[in-house]
Amino acid sequence: MDQVTDKSALATTDMSAEAFLGRLAERGVEYVFANAGTDFAPIIEAVSRNSGGRKFPRFVTAPHENLAMAMANGYYRITGKPAAVMVHVTVGTGNTINMLMNMARDSVPVMLCAGRTPITETGHIASRNGAIHWGQESFDQGGMVREFVKWDYELRSGQPVGALVDRALDIAMSEPRGPVYMCLPREVLADEAVPMRRDNVRPLGISVPVPSQQAIDEAAALIKKASYPLIITSALGRSVEGFNALAALCEDHAIPVIQVNATDLNLATDHPMCLGFPVDPGPQLNQADVVIVLNSGVPWMPRMAKPKPSTKVIHIGMDPLVARHPFREYEADLVIGGDSVAGVKMLREALGKRGAHDARRKTIAAARDEMKKANDKLIAQVQHETPIHPAWLAHCINEAKAKDAIIVNELGTSPARLDLTEPRSFIGTSLAGGLGAALGSALGAKLAAPNREVIVAMGDGSYMFGNPTPYHFVQRSENLPILTIVANNHSWLAVKQSTLAVYPDGAASKANNMPIQDLNPSPAFEKVQESCGGYGESVEDPAKLPAALKRALEKVRAGIPALLNVHTQGRR
Repeated sequence: MDQVTDKSALATTDMSAEAFLGRLAERGVEYVFANAGTDFAPIIEAVSRNSGGRKFPRFVTAPHENLAMAMANGYYRITGKPAAVMVHVTVGTGNTINMLMNMARDSVPVMLCAGRTPITETGHIASRNGAIHWGQESFDQGGMVREFVKWDYELRSGQPVGALVDRALDIAMSEPRGPVYMCLPREVLADEAVPMRRDNVRPLGISVPVPSQQAIDEAAALIKKASYPLIITSALGRSVEGFNALAALCEDHAIPVIQVNATDLNLATDHPMCLGFPVDPGPQLNQADVVIVLNSGVPWMPRMAKPKPSTKVIHIGMDPLVARHPFREYEADLVIGGDSVAGVKMLREALGKRGAHDARRKTIAAARDEMKKANDKLIAQVQHETPIHPAWLAHCINEAKAKDAIIVNELGTSPARLDLTEPRSFIGTSLAGGLGAALGSALGAKLAAPNREVIVAMGDGSYMFGNPTPYHFVQRSENLPILTIVANNHSWLAVKQSTLAVYPDGAASKANNMPIQDLNPSPAFEKVQESCGGYGESVEDPAKLPAALKRALEKVRAGIPALLNVHTQGRR
């Protein structure tokens, strides 16, 4: 390692920390969500030395690492652009892993950077100067996250940090996208920057391959023969292009769409081919003779539902085998690799001119009509129930929200009950199930779309997981007014439901109070919001919910964050 002992030298030469931040900005990274530690000294010095002549990303302080990661998630989901997250050595990295798992499973890119405890004990201005610098060192810091990142590396002395920024971002943004991790030793960041051999700036990632025309033609031939083809997707609508392409394909050729385990809004809920967000897709699978799976890691649960033996199944995606899921066995007659959005456009072209398909359109319209009637009937039945029924909560949200509002949902209500019509207006729960993601994701979404209304709906357990005090702090410090709705059923409902699914007649099902799922006495969550300068209200009476939502949204529209603690029934 090059030894830098002259402090005055650092004041006149470009540090690696400056080169690092400058290259992030050059490659389009606009934000760094940061939780600092003793390893940040060169970064803080670099930001302080910058008089405005050089473009750096904007730093946003996030008082918890998992919240910082979730902010990067929400920001990407609305903009399609990656952010960087910087955390403190091993301990900070440990706090990111919950959200890192979510982002890995959801193919969300992020450049996660962690300092590394100083390598040297003496001989460098950035050598160890605190007892923690011994205790925080590990043999293999990247090993903590290697299961869930596409690439990890530790910056070394003499290397051009800009080239490593390029490599990290290119890998993160290449399909299938995902997180990358870089360790940044304090001494190396403080050393003089090593210039890059080349300095070209181009779009991030590698060019996306399109599916083979032959495979698409085979898929189109199967669809043409089908009496009832069915599309299943979870994340095709992550881009506006994908959202629009799917709408055009299924409208032209009368192909119904179900959004199973949806992480994104893939088709508007008022689209004539939208058949909702079923938890159990069995009825639709039983009807289908061709199933097209687009960007869906778990399109159905084989124990509960699966296609008929005669049904032809087509999987299309950048990674249609979902190679990072260790075990996954699904029916497949045709597996097509390549950009799924391009695949949808190619399918539409291969299928030719818009088809009449009158009988199928009639069947789908009838199914949509039945769904609406069932929901209207449910609303009429439950609107006066106490505790508040989740269906009534969703209905009231629909009545109060703006048309293009972004809803970040984490077990707050069923997306099947929400009116969602605009692209990039829904962020759902990750398959990884790392709870607490919604709060930070809402912050990132609001940062990305400051003129759009952002509503986060989540369970009480999820809210406690989400680092609520740091969340409300960032709302205030960054002026990000969001409506937070805690659907407070006073329990770990997922735990209860899972236990009943496995042991429907077991001892736990007969217990007056099922063990290890009760969350009483419930905190006054609205007071947490109030402690950070926002508006909070507890709602128990269903008749008062519409007015409470109106008051809360008026506050948000006036620039004041608001939280409603809505006491709900133990159901979805």
